[in-house]
Amino acid sequence: MTTSFAGRHVAVTGGHGALGVGVVEVLARSGATLHVSPLEVRIDDEAQTAAWYASLPGLWASVHLVGGFAMKAFGDTTLAELEQQWRINTVTCFLACREALRAIRRGGAGGRIVNVASRPAVSPAANMAAYASSKAAVASLTQTLAAEVVGENILVNAILPSIIDTPANRAAMPKADHASWPTPAQLGEEIAFLASPANTLTTGALVPVYGRA
Repeated sequence: MTTSFAGRHVAVTGGHGALGVGVVEVLARSGATLHVSPLEVRIDDEAQTAAWYASLPGLWASVHLVGGFAMKAFGDTTLAELEQQWRINTVTCFLACREALRAIRRGGAGGRIVNVASRPAVSPAANMAAYASSKAAVASLTQTLAAEVVGENILVNAILPSIIDTPANRAAMPKADHASWPTPAQLGEEIAFLASPANTLTTGALVPVYGRA
C-alpha cells in the first residue's frame, strides 16, 4: 500500500514538539502539502483555532498532536491541575477536530482525522488521574466523531502511545530500556497510514502503538 499524499493538503497541530517533528518529516516525505499550526496560535483558544483552520485551503487530513502530561497522586491533584490537563488535551482535540471537519468538508472529497490519545486512556495507571481522564475524553471524541461522519468518507482514528522515545523522556528515565519505546518517526508512519488515502477501512479505532514498553 502507498501512503502518498501527492496533491493533498494536510494540517498538523503541535508539529513543533518532539513527536511533531517526527510526524511532520514522515508526512513531508509522503508528499503532503503541509500546514503546521504556528506556535503563536493557541489550539485551546476557540477563536484562534477557528481562524487558523479557516485560513487553510480545503483539507484532505488533519493530525492533532497538541497535548501535555502531568503525574500526581489522586489525593494531591488540584482542580486547577485537572482543568489544565483537560484544556491541553481534551479541548485542543475537540476544537481541532471541529475545525478540521469544516475544512475537510470544504475539500469535498472526504478525508482523514488522526488524534493522539494514550495508553493510560484505556489502561489507567496510578498517579495519572488528570492525564488519563483527559486522554480518555480524546478517545471518546474520536470514536463519537467517527460514527457521525463515516457516511461522508471521513475516517477518524486515534493512536495510543505509551512512552515515546524523546530526549525529555530519556532524561526523566535514564535507566529505562529506551530501545523498547516507539520513536516519533515510527509513530509518524502509523499516523501517515491512518491519514492517507490508503486507509479505506479503519475508522473509530484506538490503535495501540506501545512498542515493547
